[in-house]
Amino acid sequence: MRNFELPGRSSVHAMHGMAATSHPLASLTAINVLKDGGNAIDAAVAACAVLCVVEPQSTGIGGDCFALFSPADGQTIIAYNGSGRAPAALNLAWLNRQGIVDIERHSAHAVTIPGAVDAWDRLVADYGRKNLAELLAPAIQMASEGYPIHARIAHDWQRACDALKKDPVTTDIFLPKGRVPDVGSVHRQPKLAQTLTHIAKEGRDGFYKGWVAEDMVAHLNRLGGLHSMADFASAQGEYVQPIQTVYRGYHIYECPPNGQGLTALVLLNVLSGFNLEQWQPLSVDRLHLEIEAAKLAYQDRNTYIADPDHGQIPVDQLLSAAHADELRAAIDRQHCMDRVPSFQLPCQADTVCLSVVDQDRNAVSFINSLFNAFGSGLTAPRSGVVLQNRGVAFSLVANHPNCIAPRKRPLHTIIPAMACKNGQAIMPFGVMGGHYQAMGHAHFLSNCIDYGLDIQEAIDLGRVFPLPDGSVEVESGLPLEAVSGLRDRGHRICSPETPLGGAQAIWIDWDTGVLTGGSDPRKDGCALGY
Repeated sequence: MRNFELPGRSSVHAMHGMAATSHPLASLTAINVLKDGGNAIDAAVAACAVLCVVEPQSTGIGGDCFALFSPADGQTIIAYNGSGRAPAALNLAWLNRQGIVDIERHSAHAVTIPGAVDAWDRLVADYGRKNLAELLAPAIQMASEGYPIHARIAHDWQRACDALKKDPVTTDIFLPKGRVPDVGSVHRQPKLAQTLTHIAKEGRDGFYKGWVAEDMVAHLNRLGGLHSMADFASAQGEYVQPIQTVYRGYHIYECPPNGQGLTALVLLNVLSGFNLEQWQPLSVDRLHLEIEAAKLAYQDRNTYIADPDHGQIPVDQLLSAAHADELRAAIDRQHCMDRVPSFQLPCQADTVCLSVVDQDRNAVSFINSLFNAFGSGLTAPRSGVVLQNRGVAFSLVANHPNCIAPRKRPLHTIIPAMACKNGQAIMPFGVMGGHYQAMGHAHFLSNCIDYGLDIQEAIDLGRVFPLPDGSVEVESGLPLEAVSGLRDRGHRICSPETPLGGAQAIWIDWDTGVLTGGSDPRKDGCALGY
């Protein structure tokens, strides 16, 4: 139990439905949809659309979307991959001829075809109860009438200020009066409101065909991009078979590659061989093992994870007990690795994740992202669509599994997740935060399962993350004794530029019927139930 004399928040409990998101307006939107007869998919899409307006640095309709959905019958976990592909005309040989050796964040080549709107349309049509127009209405209203700027959003917005100056369209929308909006001020996006209204009327075709697509393609072509109307018209996500591992008796589900969910499962497999509960949650012993295991799991990530349509990925081998044993044997419990494995991280990223459970116990973990803050920083001038920069995650090394190729999807950081037991979903969850997400999943689950922390306590607990240069980001909330102990074991400690990640989760107690939700204080949001 937490000390009520100290800053913090309690978990939220409810009986009928619950939503946990990174913004209060999104959480409230989800609850309103549930109370109005919508189900978890409906509420997730409506809340995500709101986040695409009110949290523009983190997500947008010009980005991608993944989802894990557990229907109320509990018989299966449904996974959807809504990640976008490179233009059909873009390939490594062409980039080489242009002398391009690295895909720069603000270039048109960083922009993959957005997959979010297609994913929303498909999921609502297949599993929702409401139509897309109803679900987009709250976002349209906020984009048109305005929304107040919250503290964490303003912080991230300020840090992205230079990126917003790369494109005059982006500057006009997101630097009104030449500066970042103040906390509590009202911001509007009338062009985005018009575009969302068109999508509400026309569905996915309102985004991928017609004037909205023409606007995006023309802007990218002016900047040297090879995008075409055919690329947008043919954009389509897909249902995929989720991958899983068993951690302390819990079945943990993730989306398969091209997402990095496999990395989280590999990390859990390594940690499962240690008796973590013998140590305190923020002890040097526990944190050291997590850091070292993460280095190895992320090395696997950058060696193997790519678009499975373009090559075989040894998923079963990487999830095998033998592989976990091999990685575990490489860890020295008393000292960090002298040679840090290679696991390049292209950039720091922003994302939104949300969890929703409805009264029938449909459960969804939903995640949407532009990658960097404000993505590429490029905005289509008529539609107001901010375009993602997922293409920076491609490799430009020939024959690498993740090497760029026509209509290929890059290695993806955003990963929804679902924990199940006894054949039932018990917790949709996610931990946003770019490359931290895979480690965040493992850390959060271990907090819940190994240490018995409630959801909010598990989210609040301090975090660490190893970087490719051998240093380790350590949040300020960690005990000084643990930080000193990590230094003694050879870790170079540094402070993260921003808090590590942002989790949203809901626990389902099937015996009592109670839903328990938690939302990360590192963001502006909250869990709400009714």
